[in-house]
Amino acid sequence: MTALNILIELAENDVATAAKNLGKAIKARDEANDQLNLLTQYRGDYAQRLQTSAGQGLNVRQFINFQAFIGKLDEATVGQKKIIQDAEYKIEREKRIWQECEKKRLSYQTLINRNAAAEQIKEAKRDQKQTDERATRKLFYKEALSNKASDEI
Repeated sequence: MTALNILIELAENDVATAAKNLGKAIKARDEANDQLNLLTQYRGDYAQRLQTSAGQGLNVRQFINFQAFIGKLDEATVGQKKIIQDAEYKIEREKRIWQECEKKRLSYQTLINRNAAAEQIKEAKRDQKQTDERATRKLFYKEALSNKASDEI
C-alpha cells in the first residue's frame, strides 16, 4: 500500500466521520424544530383553554395562574428558538468540515489518478521500446541470414 493510498484511506475515514457529525447535527435541529412545534401547539391549546375558561368565569388567582403558565411557555419557546439557531450554526460548521474533508480526499484521489496515468504512459513506452527492439533484432537477423545466404552463393 502506497503512502497516497494510506492518505486516501485516512481522508475517507475523515469524510465518513464528518458526514456522521453532519447527520447528527441535522437530526438535532429537526428534533429541536419538532419540540418547538409541540410547544407552540401546546401554547395555542392552553390559550384556547384560557379563553374558554374566561368565558365561563375565572377568579383572579386562576387567571394569574393561566397567564403565568402562558408566560413560561413563551419563555420556553424563546429558549427553543435559540436552540434551533445554535443547531443551524452547528449544521453549517459541520457542513464546512465535511466539504473540507471531501476536498482533501478528492485531491488525494486526483494525485493517485495522475500517478496511475503517468505509470501507464511509462508502461506503454516500455512496451513500445521492447517492440521496437524485437523488430530491430528481427530485421537484423533477417539481414544477417540474407547476407549469409548471399555469401554461400
